[in-house]
Amino acid sequence: MTHVPRTPRGEEASYDRERLRQWLAGQARADGVSRRRLLTLLAAVPAAAGLPPVSRAAATTPKAAGIVKPLPDSWFTVRGTNAETKWESLRGVGYHTPIDRFFVRNHTSTPVLDATTWRLKLWGSGLRGAPGVDRAVEFGLEELRAMPSVTRSAFVECAGNGRGYYATQQGQTVTGTAWTLGAVGVARWRGVRLAEVLRRAGLTGTAVDVMPRGLDDEYVTDGVNLGRVRRPLPLAKALDDVVLAYEMNGEPLPYDHGYPVRVLVPGWVGISSIKWVGDIEVSAEPLFSPWNTDFYRLFGPDHPDGGSPPLTRQTIKSAFELAVGATFTAGRTHQLHGRSWSGAGGVRDVQVSTDGGATWRPARRRDAPRPDGWVRWSLPWRPSAPGPAELLARATDTAGRSQPDQAVYNTQGYLFDAVVRHAVTVV
Repeated sequence: MTHVPRTPRGEEASYDRERLRQWLAGQARADGVSRRRLLTLLAAVPAAAGLPPVSRAAATTPKAAGIVKPLPDSWFTVRGTNAETKWESLRGVGYHTPIDRFFVRNHTSTPVLDATTWRLKLWGSGLRGAPGVDRAVEFGLEELRAMPSVTRSAFVECAGNGRGYYATQQGQTVTGTAWTLGAVGVARWRGVRLAEVLRRAGLTGTAVDVMPRGLDDEYVTDGVNLGRVRRPLPLAKALDDVVLAYEMNGEPLPYDHGYPVRVLVPGWVGISSIKWVGDIEVSAEPLFSPWNTDFYRLFGPDHPDGGSPPLTRQTIKSAFELAVGATFTAGRTHQLHGRSWSGAGGVRDVQVSTDGGATWRPARRRDAPRPDGWVRWSLPWRPSAPGPAELLARATDTAGRSQPDQAVYNTQGYLFDAVVRHAVTVV
């Protein structure tokens, strides 16, 4: 196998721009996307198809279609086929998000699969085979479990986490599920490195992309069947830190979180971490799918004509472990708690304001900065007088990124990273 160097984080955008150039030159394949459609996407900002407008009413949906686990009101806000974790439910639960409180992001519904018959198929022009013939190799769950395992703590976060604040804080219209900040969770994942599985499958030195595909139902939007959810990864990332996970917090993966095996792509937007993975194409030519052409790119006046390269790393955020509108007593000292995280590195500093941003104080970190994880923090607050108040938290990561006052607008509401104004009441 030819050694492929790790891709520095600063070069990921260059990688994706090169993929677009190769496609336009006829050197790459777009799976499920016609040439006319992709040229349209590259030429102009499209209208988002099949995505509901942001609406506060989504938070009152009584039931999530197709989610298996219970969704008690005290832990979740149901948003269509998705379930958002309420931050107040994480107060005092420890570093890792409990499985029963971990958010759920589904394009369709959770499939209930049989691990005894499940197989992972690797195939494509990037594997060794007879001349002119793509090779296909299959592994069962027990075969994966027999390989050397790795365990790592990492967050999974929807690219649209925080999307609702484009409307409520910035007065901007975006499309998609109106998440607040609860479409994120940190778990302890155990599985086998994708690099190990690719090696055993016969990876060649000509491979450039891998594309995992899920076994959930085909996704139909605006009357168009886009097939099963799939999204390509550059080989350098696949060989770096990507895991085929079969355990979550010491237990077999639950149905809603990818049973029996899911992809874990640390630090990247959640769509990269395909759940219920059934096959992985290994290609000697660059790949595209609707999930890195129509979706999960940035469109809008502040982005390149035709949109940004496909999204990779997550952005930086902070959240209080408090319900919106929480009540505090004046003249008493309260401990504020929260968590901050970033896709570019560990969080090294958190500043908190209890007066709407007029003044800031350093919060006490409870955890050392961890790549692909979060830090818990706390700060004492003694409100002096009754009335409404706004709490703000701003994080800075080890790469030097800090949360801005306003997020850069994009039509589909991805990568919201601005400081969130958390409204509370003092009585």
